[in-house]
Formats: sequence, structure tokens, C-alpha cells
Amino acid sequence: MLYTRMSPSGRLPALRVLTLLALVAPLGANSVAQTTQTLLATPSTVAWGYYWAKAKPALTVHSGDTVVIQTLSTCGPPERLEALGVKAADIPAYTGEIYAKVPKEDRGPGGHILTGPIAIAEAEPGDILEVRIQKIQIDVPFACNSFGPGRGFLPNDFPYGRTKIIPLDRTAMTGDFAPGITLPLHPFFGSMGIAPPEGAGRYNSAPPWMHAGNMDNKELVAGTTLFLPVHAPGALFEAGDGHAGQGNGEVDITALETYLTGTFQFIVHKGSLSDPHRLLWPRAETPTQYIAMGFDEDLKLATEMAVHNMITFLSEQNPDHPHLSREDAYSLISVACDVDITQLVDTKSGVHVMCPKNIFSK
Repeated sequence: MLYTRMSPSGRLPALRVLTLLALVAPLGANSVAQTTQTLLATPSTVAWGYYWAKAKPALTVHSGDTVVIQTLSTCGPPERLEALGVKAADIPAYTGEIYAKVPKEDRGPGGHILTGPIAIAEAEPGDILEVRIQKIQIDVPFACNSFGPGRGFLPNDFPYGRTKIIPLDRTAMTGDFAPGITLPLHPFFGSMGIAPPEGAGRYNSAPPWMHAGNMDNKELVAGTTLFLPVHAPGALFEAGDGHAGQGNGEVDITALETYLTGTFQFIVHKGSLSDPHRLLWPRAETPTQYIAMGFDEDLKLATEMAVHNMITFLSEQNPDHPHLSREDAYSLISVACDVDITQLVDTKSGVHVMCPKNIFSK
């Protein structure tokens, strides 16, 4: 399903078809009982500001298992929220616990408070981790949006800081931005990722990369599946930076930041570091779209990466139509796909290419 090797003629060898179909089933699905566990956000279950191949797992599960993950917002400690007008009763109690009890030396280099890591026992470097985002729940009746001095896409226009609290109606799934401005809510996790290669060390939670991380991709809502190349034993999945909604670009550096609880199923697909056609960069699927991504400090290079990754998917990895040449894939992107700016503010800009599934006939 995820990675295939093409013959020189561009046709998929029969052996690779069988391998591709075999990958659809979860590893060990017939031999390991699938379970659902819950990982709450506590001082001992968060990774404050980093993804790291040497991080100690907060939880270990097996391929096919499901985990309900509770997360914090990026809105700050309770006293800050109360000063902004948020009712104390609306602030989850674990917020204060985490800010008070996570040692200073365990924080950073980034600022996101992520829940995890979760180790998937079967995952090894060269594998692919499939993350099925089954459900996302907004846990509080508010969101915040902030920008600060020297941050965001227009730091010279706004050389000061501001935080705005936006009330959320979780029944109507709307946000009250201002009188006469009502926002539809589409919750997603700004940061979902796994450990980067060991040589990256304790990697800052802010810039997205080959491990995914702080992608800030508003398409990754419930019902979406994320595919990640594994770089470290156990994969070490983390999630956080909950958003109730966001615009593409995220220009002031934050979205509708809020508290989310997500339900994720993890499935390992075995691979090899020596396979020249293995997945190298994160990609995703919604019920209606294929998504390829690119991340770089230079927006042009990020765009080139995203387009390259979609060409690779369409010509080598697409289960719906595995016979496209690279030339036809390039043309198809131009005539049928959308190249969108994901975000412009996370050190590395993000670009994603959306390819509609309904153009492929089964």
C-alpha cells in the first residue's frame, strides 16, 4: 500500500503487487490481541519541546493497538489564562501540575508540551508507521491566538505581543472570534510526529521535518491517516499543539490553540532501510485526498520537495493507479492537484500537495 518498486517498463511486478496487498493488514493482527489504552497528560508523560530518538517511552503498545491521548494547549500556565479572562474552572487541572512539576532542565529546546512518546514495540528503522486519526475531541470552551515580538510572518508590522481568547461552542462547533464573526471549528493536532534520526539529537519541537512534528496541517482532522518513515526503535510517537481550527499559512504563528484529546490507532508496515523506494517523508490520506508534504527554511525549496514527493507517490506508491510515469505524474499535479502553503512561521515553511482520489477509477 505504501511503497512499491517499479519495473523499467513502468509496470508493477506481480511480486510487488502481492507485497503491497499484504501490507494492508496490521502487523501481528492475527496473533496479538488489539487493545485500547489511555495516556493522560501528566508531568511524567509529556515531552516538553522536543522529539528524540533516545527519549524514554511514556507508554509501549503493539501494532494494531489504539491509544487515547490527552494533550495541553500552547496557551500557557493557569495564571496567564486567568489573567486573560479564562475561568479557573475551565482550565484543566493537569495544566498547573505540568507547569509546576516538569523540571526546567527537562524542557526545550522548543516550547510545545507534547504527550508521549508512545513506543510501538514492532517498529524499527526502515519501517512505516501508519497513524489512523480516529477521533479528536475539544476539551475546553476556549481557544487562544497569540503573536509576539519578532515572531510570525510580519514581525516588523507587529513588533509587540498580543493574546486573544476566543470562546468556543463545542455543541455548535463554532468559535466566537468577534461580534459578527463566527468561525467553524475543524480540530486537529498541530504537532504529530515520531523520533527523528538519532544524529539529530534532541530535536526542537518547532520546525517540521522528516519525522513530521509541527506540521500545522489543517487537513489532518479525524478520519485522516498519516504515514511516517520510522527512524528509531519503537518509532516514539508524540502529539500536541491542539488546534480548534486554522487558516493555511498560520501567519501570526498560532491558530485557534486549545486542549484536545485524540484517539489514534498505530499500525506498523515492515520495510527496509536499503529499499530505494521506501517512504522518506511524511504523507497523509483523507477520505477524499492524497497529501504529500515538503518542509524547508526556503518556501521555494519546500514547494519543490512537496511536488517531488507527490510525483514519487503517484509514479511509485499509489495503490489506485500504479502505472504512471514520472512525466505523467508531473503533468497530473499541474492539471488536477492543489499546491497549498501549510504554514510560513515554524522556522521551516510547510507546503502540501492535495491530489483528489476521485480522479482515479478502480
